[in-house]
Amino acid sequence: MKGMSIGQFIPGNSIIHRIDSRMKIVCLIFLFIAVISTTSIYGYGLVLLTIATIVKLSCIPLKVALSLICKLWVFFIVIFLMNAFFYDADQPIFSWWLINLSHGGIRQGFRVVLNVSFIMVLGTVLTSTTAPIEMTNALEWLLKPLKLLRIPVEDVAMIINVSIQFIPTLIDEAEMIRKAQTARGARFESKKLREKALSYLPLLIPLFLASFRRADELSVAMEARGYRNAKNRTKKTRTPLSTHDFTALTSIAVISIFKIFII
Repeated sequence: MKGMSIGQFIPGNSIIHRIDSRMKIVCLIFLFIAVISTTSIYGYGLVLLTIATIVKLSCIPLKVALSLICKLWVFFIVIFLMNAFFYDADQPIFSWWLINLSHGGIRQGFRVVLNVSFIMVLGTVLTSTTAPIEMTNALEWLLKPLKLLRIPVEDVAMIINVSIQFIPTLIDEAEMIRKAQTARGARFESKKLREKALSYLPLLIPLFLASFRRADELSVAMEARGYRNAKNRTKKTRTPLSTHDFTALTSIAVISIFKIFII
C-alpha cells in the first residue's frame, strides 16, 4: 500500500465496493450538494460523520483517503488566505491597501477549505472503490439523456474516465520530475511561500511534455487493440440494481435532504 497512487482502484469486497457504480455516482452528487450547501457547525458535523462512515465502510486506509489533501496542503493555505484577506471588506480586523482581514473572511476561508477537503475525500473513495470500466459505463448511463442533443456520450464518458485515471499518474510523474531536478541541484524546500511557489514553475514544462507523451502512448495502445470509437464497443450485460443499491441511495438521499432543508 505504500506505493499506492492517489485515486487508484483498490480491489475489495466492502459494502461500498459492492454498490453499483451508477448508484455511487448519484449518491456522490447528493453528497456534493449537501457539502456545498453546508453553512452551520451542526451541518458540518453531520457531513463529517457521514463521510467518516463511508470511508470506514469502504475499508480504504485513512492514509489513502486523506492522501490528496495531504499533498495539496499548500493549495489549502492559499485558498484560505485569499478568502480571509479579500472576501469581506466590512468591519475588517486589519486593513492595509487591498488586504482586509475580517471575521467573515476567516469563516469563509474555513468553509471553502472544508468543502473542498470533503469533496476530495469523496472523490478518492469513489475512484478507489470503482473499477475504471465500471466508472465509464456509469458515466455513460448518467449522460445518456444528452444523446437527444446528438452528443456522443460514449466518447465523452471515456474521455472523463481517462482524465480521472490520469490524475494519479500525473501526480506520480510530477513527483518523479521533482526528485530528478532535486538530484540535479534544484531547491524546492524554501521556507518562504513565494519562493516555494516559484520553485515549482520549472516543473510545469516537463509535466506538460510528459502528459502529451502519456496521451500519445495511450492512443497508440488503444488503436493497436482495435479501438475505433466507444459507440460500437461491446459491453457485458449489466446486472440489475439490487436492494443493497437502493438502500444505499435512499440512505444518502435522506441524509442529504435532512442536511439541506433542516440543519
